[in-house]
Amino acid sequence: MSNKKTIAVEVVYALPHEQRLMSLLVEPGTTALQALELSGIPREYPEVDPASAKLGIFGQALGTKGLAVASEYVLQPGDRVEVYRPLIADPKEARKQRAEKAKRQAMEKAGEGKAG
Repeated sequence: MSNKKTIAVEVVYALPHEQRLMSLLVEPGTTALQALELSGIPREYPEVDPASAKLGIFGQALGTKGLAVASEYVLQPGDRVEVYRPLIADPKEARKQRAEKAKRQAMEKAGEGKAG
């Protein structure tokens, strides 16, 4: 980096068995996407494609709730860029399946109580 003032940010990528946190000093005006690329995480973890990676700042997904998309979100000092992994299952479908299972178990339990 040049002699320009820099800001400290973090880029984090979490897997079930490990977490990778990179602390970076970047120039003001750096975007979340640029920070991801500078972090080296896409080289270390080939499944992280900067072009399609879902990113967030402190739990808020970029491109939602009025936040700029990753390629336009300008980082502020202390920001933590989070790289989100794709969901394994649809949360609504998983919740529905759990509710159906609990209902079946409750009905089976009620049936056992009547038999005795």
